[in-house]
Amino acid sequence: MLSCSDVAVTLGARQLFSGVTLRFPPGTCTALVGGNGAGKTTLLSTLIGDREPDEGVVTRPKDLRIGWLPQDVVDAVGQTTTVLEHVLEGAAHIRQLEARLREMEERMSAPGAQDGDQEALLRTYSEVQDRFATLGGYELESEAHRVLSGLGFAPEDAHRDTSELSGGWRVRVALARLLLAKPDLLVLDEPTNHLDLDTIAWLEGTLRELPGALLLVSHDRDFIDATADVIVELAAGTTMSYEVRSGTLAAELGGFASFVAQREERLASLRAAKSQQDRVIAQQERFVERFRYKASKARQVQSRIKALDKLERIEVPDHKQLVARFAFPEPVRSGRIVAEAKGLSVAYGDLVVLDEVDLVIERGSTVALIGPNGAGKTTLLRALLDQVPITGGSVELGSGVEVAVVDQHQAEVMDLDKTVLEEFRTALGDRHRGINHRTMLGAFGFPGDLAERLVLELSGGERTRLGLAKAMASPANLLLLDEPTNHLDLASRDVLEDALGAYAGTVVLITHDRHVIRATADTIVEVGDGGLEVFDGSYEELLERRGGGGAAATGGAAAGRSHGGRGGGNRAATPTTSAGTGAPADRRSGRRTEASAGAPHKRDPAAKRRDAERRNARHQATRDLKRTVDRLERDLGKVEAEIAELNRQLADPDLYSDGERVKTLVAQHGAAKDRSAALLARWEEALVELESAEASVDSA
Repeated sequence: MLSCSDVAVTLGARQLFSGVTLRFPPGTCTALVGGNGAGKTTLLSTLIGDREPDEGVVTRPKDLRIGWLPQDVVDAVGQTTTVLEHVLEGAAHIRQLEARLREMEERMSAPGAQDGDQEALLRTYSEVQDRFATLGGYELESEAHRVLSGLGFAPEDAHRDTSELSGGWRVRVALARLLLAKPDLLVLDEPTNHLDLDTIAWLEGTLRELPGALLLVSHDRDFIDATADVIVELAAGTTMSYEVRSGTLAAELGGFASFVAQREERLASLRAAKSQQDRVIAQQERFVERFRYKASKARQVQSRIKALDKLERIEVPDHKQLVARFAFPEPVRSGRIVAEAKGLSVAYGDLVVLDEVDLVIERGSTVALIGPNGAGKTTLLRALLDQVPITGGSVELGSGVEVAVVDQHQAEVMDLDKTVLEEFRTALGDRHRGINHRTMLGAFGFPGDLAERLVLELSGGERTRLGLAKAMASPANLLLLDEPTNHLDLASRDVLEDALGAYAGTVVLITHDRHVIRATADTIVEVGDGGLEVFDGSYEELLERRGGGGAAATGGAAAGRSHGGRGGGNRAATPTTSAGTGAPADRRSGRRTEASAGAPHKRDPAAKRRDAERRNARHQATRDLKRTVDRLERDLGKVEAEIAELNRQLADPDLYSDGERVKTLVAQHGAAKDRSAALLARWEEALVELESAEASVDSA
C-alpha cells in the first residue's frame, strides 16, 4: 500500500502544499479535488515517484505496481506499434510469465533431461502456470479487445498503427493499457477529458471492479459520485480527507454532496474554535499589557507570554478560490431564427457524418449536443461557421447574429513564451482600446500579477480560462462552446453554469459533463448515425423518458445495441466511431429529421437555476435506486431465460430414459424458480422505494 506522511513541495518561492498525509488501501477509490494551480498534478507526481518531496516521506513497497495516466500521455503512446500490441504491453508481467512457460516447455521436451531435473521443472511449471491462469493470462487478448470496445474502438481499430490516431484516441489507448494491466495502484489525472458520455459510464463501472487502489483527479461531479469512496481536497496549501461512500447524506444526495456538507461542517467548527481561541488570546494579551511593568506581576506576565508563544494557533483554510467570474456583455438582439440547417449533409470521402439533417435553433435557447465521439457534433458546429465543406443542403445564420467560439483546442495554439496579458491582447481589436485589459483578465481569474505569468507556467485549466477570455472578449449573441469545461476546476464550472444561465443570447454547447448539461440545457440534440434527434426538455427528463438508464440516452441515436454494465446502466456495445478519423467507422444511412431546437420563450435565470437544482436533486436521490432496479431486472431476465431452457429440456420425452439426468434437471428447475421468486420480491421492493423517492423529491 502506498502512503505518505507530512509531505511538502515548494516551487521557487511558493510552497504548493505541506503536511500532506495520505494512504491508499487496496479496493478503495480516492478522488483528489481542488482549484486549478493548487498543485494536484504535482502531488500525484510526488506520490508515484516522478519527483521527490521537499519535506516528509512517501512510502512505496518495492513490489508495488503503479499505473499512471498523466494529462500529457499522448506523447508516451508509441507510434511504431499497433493499438492491440501497445495495450498488451501493459500486461508485461503476465506476458513474462507466458514466455517463462514456453521456455520451460522447451526444456521439458528437450532430449537427455534427467528425471530429477524434470520433476523440479514440472513443479515450477505448475506454480508458474497457476499464477498465469490466476492473472487471466489465457484470456488476456480477449480481455484487451473487450477493454478497447468499451473505450469506443471498432474491432478493426485493434490492428491500426498508433501513429494514425488523433491525440484523444491515443489517450484512450493509454487508458486501455492501464486497465488491462490492473496495477496495484492506478493513478488517473482527469481521465474523462477525451471520453464521450457512453464511454464515461462504461469506465465508471470498470473502475469500480478493479481489485487494486485507485487515485484520480477529476472535475466531473457525476464521475466522482460513481467511483469515489474518499474525496481529498487540496486547498489552502494542505489536504483534508472526507469519507463519502457511507452515511445517510451520501445515500440521499451522493458522494460529492456529502463531501461539500462535511467540509462546511468542519469549517464551521474550525471557525467557532478559532473565535473562542481569539477571545482567550486577547484576554491574555490585555493582562500582559496591563501588568507588563508591575514588579509584583512579573512572574505571571512572563508565564503568560511563554504560554502565548507556545500556543498552536488555529488556522481556518481560505476556500475563496481564485476562479473565473465569466461575465458576458449584453448581446445585440438577433432575429428569432438564430441558425438553420436544411437538408445538411457532410462527408469525409466515403464516410457520411451528417446525412440530410434539418435543424432550427431559436433565439434564447441553450442547446446541448450529445452523442459518441466522432458522431458529428463538432462537424455540425463547424458547419454553422462554414468551416467544413458541405456535400448537400444549406446552413444559414439569422439576421444580426454575431458568433463567439470556444474551441476545445484553443489552448494548443497559444504562444507559450508570451505573458497572459500579451496572449490575451492578440485577440483584441480596435474596439477594445478604451477598455482596461487587466480588468477584463481579472474577470477570468487573472488579476494583478497573475496577468504577467508566462503561458508556459499555466496549468491546463488556467490555459482553458485564458482561451475563454480571448473568445468572449467581445459581445456576441450566439455562443458555440466545444468542450469549454475541459481542465476547468469545479468552482470555475459552477461559475460558468451561472453565467450561461444568466446569458441573454443563444448557446450551442458540446460537453460530456452531465452536471453542466443538467444545469444549463433546455434542449438536447442527439447526434448519431448520420442524423439528429431533438428533445425539447432537460437532460434529466430525457433520461427519465428512456427509462432512467444513465447512459442509454448518451450514445448515438441508434438503438438496440446495449448490454448491462455495472455503474453505468445500459450502454452502446457496438462502437460507433473509427478511432482518430473524426467520422463514423462505416457509411451511415442517416435519416432526415426536421426539428426545432428551442422555443422562443425566455426563462428567467433564477428559475432556470431552480429547475436545474430540482432535476439534480431528483437525479441524486434516485440514481442508485434506478441502478438497483435495472440490475434486478437484468438478473430476473437471465433467470427466466434459464427456466425457459430447463422447461424445454424437461418437455423432451427422450429425457426420461435417463433417471439421473431427470433428477438433475428437476433440481436445477426448482432452484431457478426459487431464485426467480426471490429476485421478483426484491425487484418489487426496489420499485416501491424508487417510486417513493421520486414522489418525495417531487413534493419537496
